[in-house]
Amino acid sequence: MRGAAFAALLFAAACGGGDTSGAERGEELFDSPSLSPSSLNVFACSTCHSADEGSDISNGAPGYRLFGAVNRTRFWGEEYDSVREAADACLIYFMKGDALDPEDDDFHALYEYLVSIAPDEGPADPLPFTVVENVVDVERGDAARGEQVYERSCRDCHGDAFTADGSILRTEVNLPDITEDYAVMFPGIDPSLVVIEKVRHGRFFNIGGEMPLFSQEALSDADLGALLSYLEL
Repeated sequence: MRGAAFAALLFAAACGGGDTSGAERGEELFDSPSLSPSSLNVFACSTCHSADEGSDISNGAPGYRLFGAVNRTRFWGEEYDSVREAADACLIYFMKGDALDPEDDDFHALYEYLVSIAPDEGPADPLPFTVVENVVDVERGDAARGEQVYERSCRDCHGDAFTADGSILRTEVNLPDITEDYAVMFPGIDPSLVVIEKVRHGRFFNIGGEMPLFSQEALSDADLGALLSYLEL
C-alpha cells in the first residue's frame, strides 16, 4: 500500500511536479515552521510529532509518533484516510497554512522523509484517538509527576511554567496565570475547568490560539490531574 502511494507520487512529479527534493529536504521541512508559508506560524511538524520509534503513541506531545505513519490506514482516529489529508489538517488548523499541493516539491520531499522512517511492512491499523467530548474535572495527582508532564507536554510551546520564559508562542500564555483571564472571560466557571477544556479541545474551544488537542492516549486523566496539581490549579 505504501509502495503504491509512493509510486503515485512519483508519477505526479513526472507529470509536472518536478523532481522530488529527497528525504533530507523532507527532514528539514519536518523540523521547520517554513512548511507553512504564513509569517504567523510558529510550529514545525516536530513541535508536536516525534519521528523516532517508540513504544508509546506519543512522546508526550499532542501529536502522535510519525515513525511508520505512512503504513497506517487511517489518521486522527478514523477522520482521514491518507497522510496528505492528515498533514493538511495540521497545516490548516494549527500552522495557519494551506493544503499541500500534490505537485509541489515540498509535498514529495516530506512524504519521502516519512517513507524513510517507516519499516518496510504492510498496512498498519490506525492508532486510537479518543477525544473527550464532555469535559469534567479530574482528580488531582502528584505535583512532582505533574512537573514531568509539563516538561514533556507543555514546555516546548509555553516555555517555563509560571514565567513563560522560552515560549515560542506569538502571544505568551503563562501557565497558570492565564486562569486570571479565564475567570473574567467565563464568570462563575472554575478556571481549572477552562484549562481542562483547552487541553482536551485545543483551538476548537474557540477562545483563540492554535493549540492542538490532547487525546486521552496522548495525555491520560491521571497525568492531567498531576499537571493541574503542579500548576497549583
